[in-house]
Amino acid sequence: MAIADRTATAVWKGGLKDGSGVISTQSGVLKDQEYSFVTRFENKPGTNPEELIAASHAGCYSMALSAELTKNNTPPASIDTTAKVTLDMVNGAPTVNKILLTVKASVPGLDAAKFHEIADGAKKNCPISRLLAAAEITLDATLL
Repeated sequence: MAIADRTATAVWKGGLKDGSGVISTQSGVLKDQEYSFVTRFENKPGTNPEELIAASHAGCYSMALSAELTKNNTPPASIDTTAKVTLDMVNGAPTVNKILLTVKASVPGLDAAKFHEIADGAKKNCPISRLLAAAEITLDATLL
């Protein structure tokens, strides 16, 4: 039995370079959000699949780290995570092959060594990290 099912839709019209699409989510947070070749491959304003993956990974990792810190009886005061998703050409095909998670956390009463141990464990156990395991996922963790 699934814990949760979430859906999103994408509608694309036209060719790859001259077409465009819209993405919507079940919750309505994204509703007909436009995306296109230029927002994905030319860094023009607008969203793209890699940005959405980065948002998902940053959010999931922050929650996983909070859960692990709380289990350690050292709940965080704050966690600030950035996920950088890299899209490279691999064997002639665009491929998400790297993700860098950068986290800064304020955790009263926790030493740096234990923080890094917990942060690394959260990286390995975050559901989105497990989903994206085909990519190289690195972590830069800072205890504030």
